[in-house]
Amino acid sequence: MKILIALRTNEHHKEQLQRNATGAELLFVPADQVREEDLADVDAIIGNVPTKLLPAAKKLRWLQLNTAGADTYCKEGVLKDDVLLTNATGAYGLALSEHLLAQLLAMMKKLYPYYDNQKAGLWRDEGHVTSIEDATVLILGIGDIGRAFARRVKALGAYVIGMRRREGAKPVGVDEIGTMAELDSLLSRADVVVSVLPGTAATMGLFDKARFAAMKKGAYFLNIGRGNAVVTDDLIEAMQEGTLAGAALDVTDPEPLPADHPLWQAPNVYITPHISGDDHLSATQDKIVQIAARNLTAFLQGAPLENLVNRETGYRN
Repeated sequence: MKILIALRTNEHHKEQLQRNATGAELLFVPADQVREEDLADVDAIIGNVPTKLLPAAKKLRWLQLNTAGADTYCKEGVLKDDVLLTNATGAYGLALSEHLLAQLLAMMKKLYPYYDNQKAGLWRDEGHVTSIEDATVLILGIGDIGRAFARRVKALGAYVIGMRRREGAKPVGVDEIGTMAELDSLLSRADVVVSVLPGTAATMGLFDKARFAAMKKGAYFLNIGRGNAVVTDDLIEAMQEGTLAGAALDVTDPEPLPADHPLWQAPNVYITPHISGDDHLSATQDKIVQIAARNLTAFLQGAPLENLVNRETGYRN
């Protein structure tokens, strides 16, 4: 049994994976250095290797992603039908929820314009600010990341509405649960709208001109899921018209965002280059390796894997 490990790992991580790989050969190659010949005889891959290389993995039976998002690997023809696909759901709640909270507070307290003033040498009061306390926060995608953010804003006094594809139990930190069928009515109630949605056919272009118009004037919009959930031109128009008080984006469409794209210059839009969910926080990488190690043991023992992805929906089962 041969397993390719394409994660960024330290010595502790390597030892952990080796302990869980009894009877298997582990090959450690960073994802950006993987070649077709590395894949020729592997039974499993741990890490997001480029999809264009996967046809070379003729023996592949399992692919463990180091991301929560699996949409790129769910596309038809990327993996054979009998290949198991698992993701890293559960690793990113801390990092992404803290990133979202930082973005939201920076917008509410006008830290971005004050920073611009500092660089210009301006001692100027920017006026009215807003608060998370008593704000209604609508979170689209109430999985691990959405729940982690919900707990944080709930602790600061927000009323939290979670949205999911279908009805289900109300998680801790959530005051109310809605389904996607109720989106338009819930948008009008929210002071803060947060998208943690994966990239699927159902979410593509979800936030368009009509949806931005349905939001409260002066609401904040944050997207940390997938850029293609937003019609970018419609967001730019909403910001230019002053419909929203601010928009914080860690993902964009297109991505990477070209240097001359008008989104960069749209008023009150704050962009980070899809970095919140990487492994910049060491705790995130530790959790990714822990999930991979548990699944490695299960795979070698023929046991069920955690975080199995349904390739038709793009969501974890």
